[in-house]
Amino acid sequence: MEEDGRSTFVVGDVHGHLDELLGALADAGLVDDEANWSGGDTHLWFLGDFVDRGPDGIGVIDLVMRLSAEAAEGGGHVEALLGNHEILLLGMHRFGDTEVPSDFGPRSFARSWEMNGGQTTDQEAVTDEHIEWLSSRPALALVGDHLLMHSDTLEYLVWGGDIEEINAGIQEVLHSDDIVEWWEVWRRLTTRHAFRGPAGAEVAGELLTVLGGDQVVHGHSVIADQLGVPPDQIDGPYSYADGRALGVDGGVFVGGPCLVVELPFDGKPDTEDGE
Repeated sequence: MEEDGRSTFVVGDVHGHLDELLGALADAGLVDDEANWSGGDTHLWFLGDFVDRGPDGIGVIDLVMRLSAEAAEGGGHVEALLGNHEILLLGMHRFGDTEVPSDFGPRSFARSWEMNGGQTTDQEAVTDEHIEWLSSRPALALVGDHLLMHSDTLEYLVWGGDIEEINAGIQEVLHSDDIVEWWEVWRRLTTRHAFRGPAGAEVAGELLTVLGGDQVVHGHSVIADQLGVPPDQIDGPYSYADGRALGVDGGVFVGGPCLVVELPFDGKPDTEDGE
């Protein structure tokens, strides 16, 4: 529950698993039996990676776009951040198999898209409306005391020193035809684990000092991988780095849950991995 009295929820990586998302949203009371918004004035944030690795990424995007409109009518708010797989979807759509200039061997969005679970059905179903909507999503948001981001990386700082500047910088690239700069967005937002290890809490704290907030909330890195356990053992988010970071990617595409998490999360930091 945020300070203004409204409930705030975040959703981790969905990766085309529309049915699992609908079930999780229904369990949280945010949609009804007909998949219509029932969350009232709740604020709901998706942290990116709607597409790839699952059967209906465009269906997930359509749902989020529709819920955004329905929530606004009821005094609520549904918004989405840009994930690295959205960059990949957009890059594949715009550039296809065009080679990216590189000193490190052949690179193309088509090659990376195929290697990272790209779905032909998503590419066939994407429309100009989807492209426009995705290209205008923010990369970062500060919601109450929570810094929302898709990737657990410091690479966002390449595009600026505050949230507004970073969001504008990335959107400028996505409205350009500069394949090298596009590739840099994709490459940098695939990095992860900035807040792990003995210095993780310090690193997270330094990022929060720059961008604001008391806790980083991110997707991108599957919780089960971080904890070294099977995905079906995950039943909630992962608080770590002395509570300064909260991972919410349940790994739905590998058999974990689609997590819909209310903020602030009251669970205790998990330090089983010694970090």
